[in-house]
Amino acid sequence: MRLVASRRLVGMMLCCLSMAAYAAPNAQQLLEASDAIRNPVKPFSLTTTLIEFHQGRETDRNLLTVYSQSDPVGGQYRSLVHFDAPARDLDKLLLKNGSDLWFYDPSSQASVRISPQQRLLGQAANGDVVTVNWAHDYAPSLAAEEDIDDGDRQRRHCYKLNLVARSNEATYHSIDLWLDSLTKRPVKARFYAESGTLLKVSYFRRFQEELGAERPTEIVIIDGLDPGWVTVMRYSNYAWRAIPDAWMQHDYLSHFEPN
Repeated sequence: MRLVASRRLVGMMLCCLSMAAYAAPNAQQLLEASDAIRNPVKPFSLTTTLIEFHQGRETDRNLLTVYSQSDPVGGQYRSLVHFDAPARDLDKLLLKNGSDLWFYDPSSQASVRISPQQRLLGQAANGDVVTVNWAHDYAPSLAAEEDIDDGDRQRRHCYKLNLVARSNEATYHSIDLWLDSLTKRPVKARFYAESGTLLKVSYFRRFQEELGAERPTEIVIIDGLDPGWVTVMRYSNYAWRAIPDAWMQHDYLSHFEPN
């Protein structure tokens, strides 16, 4: 009898250990791990190239330099975006500081508050080109584990997260985000308006070593209503960068000079 009871106890322990091993992962931790892959923790700069296509044909292109640093108080990123090209947009600026987003036009020397939801080029919104900490802006929940095709049509086993905006200041009302179950890399995302309308679908591609981690250097954005419209965001020239605090102040925009 004692032997049978002992075997039952061992069996129950193994069952508990097995259940613990397969316990659902924490959605917040998954999102934070994904954010760490997308975003360097120390102040940095990079070049963002935005290319718009319609039915496979290029229709427009922007070249931007992005300067970003984490806000030690709120945990969100502060970003300054300088427009390098085309000539019609040269020296325009986009500043995100906290929940405020400002656009500066040197021709009028005026800065105006803008919405992160407004489109900058093609399917890329203002809120897409600044550095964003999704774990700060969205409340995540684990929706499923499933196999999907990535941006290179390779099959990936992923965790699917549902993200819901914590405030109206977030760029999107909600996001479906797929993360590679092994690496926690972002694979695919679907972005929704408050009405539930699908705004766009994004694929994260071309991961390579940048500033200490394997990061996506290309995001393909497909219009949610007309998939013939595609915008490609390419990241290059990553560099650690000392960023003066004055650059992140609204009142300094008219004095900014890139160096």
